[in-house]
Amino acid sequence: MAMFAWVMMGLAIWHFTIFLPDRFRGGIVGAFLGALTGAVIFGVVVNGATIPGQSDTHLLTAAEAIPGAALGIAAVYVWGMRRERAGAG
Repeated sequence: MAMFAWVMMGLAIWHFTIFLPDRFRGGIVGAFLGALTGAVIFGVVVNGATIPGQSDTHLLTAAEAIPGAALGIAAVYVWGMRRERAGAG
């Protein structure tokens, strides 16, 4: 159940990329994948390499994914910026 919460929070954070210039590696799909991957990885790391079940999932479980989604989006953005500067665009 926690995995579902992390993915949904990553999806929610991804919606805010509409306000950023499209310099993501892979475009908006790259930003989507970065947000979901970052949210899930960060959630698993915070919970000690485990995925809490339904009885251990709370409202704050979803909030754990916010920093991960932001880091995933930032990583894809930096990757796209570097590629754009290199001229491989």
